[in-house]
Amino acid sequence: MRVAIFDYGAGNLFSLKNALERQGAEVAVHTTVGRLATYDAVFLPGVGNFDPAMQSITAGSDFAETTRSMPVFGICLGMEMFFARSQEGGLPGLDVMEGDVIMLPRSMKIPHMGWNSLDIRHDVPLLEDVPQGSWVYFVHSYRANPADDAVVVATSTYDVTIPAIVQKDNYTGTQFHPEKSGDTGMKIIRNFLHECVK
Repeated sequence: MRVAIFDYGAGNLFSLKNALERQGAEVAVHTTVGRLATYDAVFLPGVGNFDPAMQSITAGSDFAETTRSMPVFGICLGMEMFFARSQEGGLPGLDVMEGDVIMLPRSMKIPHMGWNSLDIRHDVPLLEDVPQGSWVYFVHSYRANPADDAVVVATSTYDVTIPAIVQKDNYTGTQFHPEKSGDTGMKIIRNFLHECVK
C-alpha cells in the first residue's frame, strides 16, 4: 500500500518512515496537503510545535476534506492536532474530535519521557495481539482532554491519566510513538495498515 507522511518541517522522520517500510508500505513524505489525496493512508508525525504544524497543514488546502475518506494516523503532536485547540498554541486545531489539549501538571517532570504501560479500554482491531499492560514509549508535555470519553481506546498513567490511543471515524491517534515502541509499536502499525487495505 501507498502511505504518505505529512512533514511539518520540524524533525527527522526516518524512524517512522523506516517502521512503515518494514511493514511493506511504500512511503512518501510530503509538505503540501493537496498531494495526500492519492494515498491509501496518511500519517501525521509526532515532531514539531502546535501552531507551526497547524499553519503548515492548513495552508492552501482543507485537510479534513482532503482526507475525509482516508485513514489518518496521528502520532503525539499529530494526535493532538485532531482536537479543537491546544494550550501549546493559539491557532485552532483540526477539530475532528471534540475537546482540547492541555499541558501536563507542572508538579510533574516535563516532558514525560519514557516507557509506560497501556490500559486498554476497548477491544479494537488496532490492538489485535497487543496484550493488556503492554509498554510503549512517550515523549510529550501535553495531553488530550477529549469532550467525549468514548473516543479513548487506551490510557496510560503518569501521575495523571493520559489518553494514550484515541479513535473516531477514520482518525486514529497515539500519544506515544509506535515507531519507537519496539514489538508493541510494530504490531500497532501493522494492524493499522492491515485495516487500511480491507
